[in-house]
Amino acid sequence: MNARRVAITGLGLVTSIGNHRHEVLASLRAGRSGIGIHPQLESDLSPVRLAGMVKGFEFPSIHPQSWTWPEGTVIPREELTLLCPHGVYARVALEEAIAHAGWSEAILRDEETGLLTATGGSQFVNVLSTQKVIRSGPLRINPATVAGALPGGITYALNAAYGMRGASGGIVSACASSSQAIGLAFDQIRAGRQKRMVVVGAEECDLYSIFPFASLRALTLSRDPTASPCAFDVARDGFALTGGAAVLLLEEAGLVRERGGRALAEIAGWGWTSDGFSATAPEPGGRGIERAMRQALAQAGLSPGEIDYVNAHATSTVAGDRSEALALSRLFAGCSPWISSTKSQTGHALSMAGSLEAALCVLAMENDLVPQNQNLRRPDPVTDGLRLALRPERATLRCALSNSSGFGGVNVSLLLRRPDR
Repeated sequence: MNARRVAITGLGLVTSIGNHRHEVLASLRAGRSGIGIHPQLESDLSPVRLAGMVKGFEFPSIHPQSWTWPEGTVIPREELTLLCPHGVYARVALEEAIAHAGWSEAILRDEETGLLTATGGSQFVNVLSTQKVIRSGPLRINPATVAGALPGGITYALNAAYGMRGASGGIVSACASSSQAIGLAFDQIRAGRQKRMVVVGAEECDLYSIFPFASLRALTLSRDPTASPCAFDVARDGFALTGGAAVLLLEEAGLVRERGGRALAEIAGWGWTSDGFSATAPEPGGRGIERAMRQALAQAGLSPGEIDYVNAHATSTVAGDRSEALALSRLFAGCSPWISSTKSQTGHALSMAGSLEAALCVLAMENDLVPQNQNLRRPDPVTDGLRLALRPERATLRCALSNSSGFGGVNVSLLLRRPDR
């Protein structure tokens, strides 16, 4: 029996470079960065200043009635009690994705439509709720708010809001989380367990989510967004965090044709490995991410020479970029796919990074566009031989790899292919 093919049919984006796929595409074409000085970081206590900031949303307090978001999405009051800021981002992005794919309410409620989410939860709500508990006791906190702040909180909220009855769950694998969610959703459809899957990556970007990473010495100390972050550059010194949401709708390809829908891209394969090296540092030689890319190629039945573009995980850390560059150099020896890390343009979205970058790959393939490596001026010699995009380029992209790596040495590589036309 032939394996089922899996199409991506809808995208929804809330990002530092735009709150709609058309805005995001315009930013990619123009090489427009979403990085800037975060107002909550303008303090003598903060060693970092830069972040990728989402615009059009305001969360001035823990109380949902004070929150605002762009016009066009209606969130009933009863739903807001289950949502944290990252859940609001997810709700807005999901509405865009549903409209993009042309999914009906009946499709969302179908028992064969599932949901996988990836988020680190809400440190903003957790911290402020804990402070209130200590001051006033646990009975003064809304239990729905506490549930919504958990890493799986948007799974509960979206299931309830949309009446979803298929398989659902939350994936927690640090910065590889939403890539892993896409791969597992692909497996669900290929195995015939579900006909469709919704994949949501969402994160917040505020003082509460940024400071812990500052303590890890992982964030750039630069105050100049025209110089940093700068993946693969000799001057790189860390990443800038960002938040928002990226939603992809996956569907068995035969169903897309039956309902007259349109496949934006096909997921042809994926790889999933571990480094077995360190809880926080990458394996220096990049063997884990290399094996993940080779697994994705093998499942898709493709050779390295058939890949036209790689969206690298490269976060702008010295060790991480070097490790991945070594892996890319070995895998693509004698080949020359375009390579870029869009994190220097958008910021690093943590557990949402994989879904965001898979969506950017879809936009790139649809529009024959290679996103640039923002702020890359002096490539590290370790990248010699790699075809790094120094500006947005035009190229026919038929197949792309999207790489993600997370704490614990978890590596995921997604292989996306342009649909038959």
